[in-house]
Amino acid sequence: MDLTNRRDFLKKTAVTCAAAMAVSGSEAYAAVRKSGKTLKGDASVKKDLSLESQLIVPKAGGLPLSATFLDEISHDIPHQNWGEAEWDLDFQYMKAIGIDTVIMIRSGYRKFITYPSPYLLKKGCYMPSVDLLDMFLRLADKHGMKFYFGLYDSGHYWDTGDLSYEIEDNKYVIDEVWQRYGSKHKSFRGWYISGEISRATKGAIKAFYAMGKQCKDVSGGLPTFISPWIDGKKAVQASGSQLTKEDVVSVQQHEKEWDEIFDGIHSVVDACAFQDGQIDYDELDAFFTVNKKLADKYGMQCWTNAETFDRDMPIKFLPIKFDKLRLKLEAAKRCGYDKAITFEFSHFMSPQSAYSQAGNLYKRYKEYFNIK
Repeated sequence: MDLTNRRDFLKKTAVTCAAAMAVSGSEAYAAVRKSGKTLKGDASVKKDLSLESQLIVPKAGGLPLSATFLDEISHDIPHQNWGEAEWDLDFQYMKAIGIDTVIMIRSGYRKFITYPSPYLLKKGCYMPSVDLLDMFLRLADKHGMKFYFGLYDSGHYWDTGDLSYEIEDNKYVIDEVWQRYGSKHKSFRGWYISGEISRATKGAIKAFYAMGKQCKDVSGGLPTFISPWIDGKKAVQASGSQLTKEDVVSVQQHEKEWDEIFDGIHSVVDACAFQDGQIDYDELDAFFTVNKKLADKYGMQCWTNAETFDRDMPIKFLPIKFDKLRLKLEAAKRCGYDKAITFEFSHFMSPQSAYSQAGNLYKRYKEYFNIK
């Protein structure tokens, strides 16, 4: 068969197959309609908006979320490529469920940055197409929300294990951000020291103290906080295939190491929001009790970073099952935590998220907390 005849043969075959599939599909549709059932897209299928989940647990038994990170300089979560209209709508969705504080998780990661920093651009960072810091501050002003600025992450800590590397770049970032943005926006209400650690990490006390003190000094004492993780069974590399590990920290060792860290930083760090996803659900109370005890000892606020993504699945990362979030928020309330923040609303709870499950989590959350 020559090339021309072969093309004609393939075209005829494709047309014949398509026609057969169409007939088959029509027959299947007719059979389903005759049986009284319906197919997706059928005009007779309608959602009954009056129906609500019949909860068999007490409603509003957890600590409600009142803050979220804004993850626009992502490390391992895909971008949604939103513009200002999408972000404005998301701030409205946040406010509708009681979120009054937004936290830009980091102002930059390695070479990608959120605002045109003169210092970081000279160091080889890429020019952003939009000044995201300005946009977030304007939206926070508009919607009456508090904004916390997350410091720059050079990536050196992840490469070396030494957090003190982050001090030098942030000396300049903190000063220029306060001068260019902080003093001009009523929503600029605090700082997030973005180095994430779990244990007695090299340079951690020195770095948290230095950066926390500078943040407070330039801004007239605005509050600062950190959000470390607990080195539990689910504290595994996001890039790996494992979901759990054997070498984990004990509650006693966790308390010992964080007692030392809090002792060194409590004068310049006002709150600690431990991430809650790396430990199992039946370990929450034990670790949460220790966290609250230590925070109280050093006069710090005890927050929880209630992760709204699921660490229990091989796909990293998808919106969390509602009951898992509920268990974590209920544990935080039982242990007397002061505030619940989340990582993070826009990907994992927002009705306009790229993940359709996120909008369903939003609905289940509203049902549980009696939000209309």
